[in-house]
Amino acid sequence: MLDALTGFAVVGLAIVVGYVIGRIDLLGEHARPVLARLTFFVLSPFLLFVVLSQADVAMLFSALLPVSAIAAAAVMVVQIVFMALWRRRLGETVIGALGAGLVNSNNIGIPLSLYLLGSAAYPAPIILLQLMVFTPIALGILDAVTSGSRSLWRVIRRTLTNPIVVGSVLGVLVALSGWEMPPIILEPAELIAGACVPVLLISYGMSLHGQRVLAPSDRRRDILLASALKLIAMPIVAWLLAEFAFALSPAEVLIVTTLAALPSAQNVFNTAQRYGIGDRIARDVVFVTTVGCVPVLAAIAVLLG
Repeated sequence: MLDALTGFAVVGLAIVVGYVIGRIDLLGEHARPVLARLTFFVLSPFLLFVVLSQADVAMLFSALLPVSAIAAAAVMVVQIVFMALWRRRLGETVIGALGAGLVNSNNIGIPLSLYLLGSAAYPAPIILLQLMVFTPIALGILDAVTSGSRSLWRVIRRTLTNPIVVGSVLGVLVALSGWEMPPIILEPAELIAGACVPVLLISYGMSLHGQRVLAPSDRRRDILLASALKLIAMPIVAWLLAEFAFALSPAEVLIVTTLAALPSAQNVFNTAQRYGIGDRIARDVVFVTTVGCVPVLAAIAVLLG
């Protein structure tokens, strides 16, 4: 378990650096929106292309995929229902649902999968699911909300040309084709992709300056519900599905349950910043679940390991 904490130490240090940068105002007042746009339009697409293009196709479409899909969809539906009852705006509801159901499968999921489960390949199906299913739907809705467009074709076109979706689709196509990219293509892409996680985490750390996590507000219950669904409900649903509905092996049950207990994806915060919707919800859910997942992962390792 001590080795597994390495992933959290790396993430934590980058966030602290970002917080210090924000506290001393090193980059100026426009730093956060500039970093958010850089991450969304450039760095994230390159990272997703590299990760998915190098993924094992057999692992991408393994039995882990349907279990993860159903578990994520279940908690997202619960979050949507409650936020609708609380009369939240559609954009905020989308961000809340993403916080409840999307896991940090890359910058925390990959190292923890390596240290806890013995392979960095296990998060690949979740990365595929989130980027090819949930993300396009969410971005399509957010594009429609922020642009005010009611044209279905316009929403579809904006979604299909979204850089994150484009990077993901290209990565999957390369993986399916079996093409081994030459170094002259792969290495420049890896260079740019390597900047994504630290820039995203530093930007997130900057957002924490001057803010109180779970500060009294009318959105606190949204944050607490999404955090509880992410940390508790989603791993339980994944375990029940893997154990009883899909009858997976003990090793596979451990894998899907562990992956379901990962914290909310940093990309939820990046998306909220990009569209200027639900920033507080995204920031606090990511923080609470990142801290709270440590004892949850430890308990899963003890009970199922």
